[in-house]
Parts: sequence; C-alpha cells; structure tokens
Amino acid sequence: MRTRRMTSTRGCVTMAEKVTEHRVGKPRGSYAKTEEKRRSILDAALEVFAQSGYRSGSLREVAERVGMSEAGLLHHFPNKSALLAAVLERRDEQSYSFVPFDSDDGALSIPGLVALAAYNASIPGVVELYCTLSAEATSPDHPAHDYFVRRYQWTHANLTRSFQNLADRGMLRPGVTPERAARSTVAMMDGLQVQWLLDRDSVDMADDLRSHLAELTTLEL
Repeated sequence: MRTRRMTSTRGCVTMAEKVTEHRVGKPRGSYAKTEEKRRSILDAALEVFAQSGYRSGSLREVAERVGMSEAGLLHHFPNKSALLAAVLERRDEQSYSFVPFDSDDGALSIPGLVALAAYNASIPGVVELYCTLSAEATSPDHPAHDYFVRRYQWTHANLTRSFQNLADRGMLRPGVTPERAARSTVAMMDGLQVQWLLDRDSVDMADDLRSHLAELTTLEL
C-alpha cells in the first residue's frame, strides 16, 4: 500500500507540473512544432475515442484526422495505451482551466466545479468516454487503471485542501468536514454524469452540483 501511495504522489506532482508547463509559455523552434503536432494528435484522439469508444477507435483514424500516417503517429506515441494516457492528461488540462487548484483560495476553486459541470454538458461524447473508461479501469489490467487511481487521489486531495481553506475561514456548514465534503462532491459529479447520460432532459448537472455545494458551504454560487 505504501508503494502505491508514493507512486500516486509522483503522479499528482507530474499532473500539476504539466499544467504549470502548459500555462508558463510556449516552447520555440522544432520543439514547438513537435508539441503542436502532439496536441493535434491528442485532440483528434479525444474526438475519435469519444465518438467510437477506446476499444473501437483506431490509431489509423486518429492519424487520418491530423493528416499523417499511422507510422508517423507512432513516432509520437508508441502504442494505443500510451496515447490513451496522454489523451486523459490532455482532458485534465482542459478541465483545469475551470477549476484553479493551484490557488489556495477555496472560494475560487470550488465554484469552478459548477462551471466545469456546465461545460461537460456541452461535450457528451467526452463525458461518455470518461464514464465508460472509469468503470472499465476498475480492472487492474486495464491500460487506464493507474491513471484513474492517481486521478481520484489527486482530485480528492486538492478538493480536501480547498474545503479546508473554506473551513479555516468559517465557510463550511456545521458538521461538514473537508474530507467528507471532497468525497461527496466527487461522488456527486460522477453520479450526475451517469444519470445525465441516461436522461439528459431530466438532469441539470451544473444546477444539481450547485445545490450540493450550497449544502456544504456558505459560498454564493
């Protein structure tokens, strides 16, 4: 168990570092072109996997969308599993723009969850891909298993920190603890996504999440 925690921590730092690198500035020269091509591949792969599913989506289809050969794609990503891992990281970077976990101010990061839920409602294919993969990845031999283990631990740790900041400022409701607030919020978001995919007309993910957070905090949402 201790080894897994150490691995998870390294994964969390790597994710944060990638986001920092993404925000600091753009690389130059041939490296910039390589990074631009990688981003194009990841965006195309996200579309393909969202439309066809991870198992049915092919590397050839991804390569065709960016105007390159499958061999050229494999120059950037050695196999489909590596591409999937990078796609999920790319998706996290996009989500991060809504939830600024680099801030110590819970009053900034927590409301961002509502904005993220509203954005997710505009990309049903991606939400479906995430829900399907997270369920499949409970199997230890799934290529995304370690990613989801790290992601849940990273997300819970950062949400706990944000809720702790609110607790220190007297902005949590009586009886609410940061740890339970973080866990229930993750569960609420994941559960809402599944219900929304099943019946999009009866579920408003952003509004329901807003109500949940209002029961936990005194934030104006």
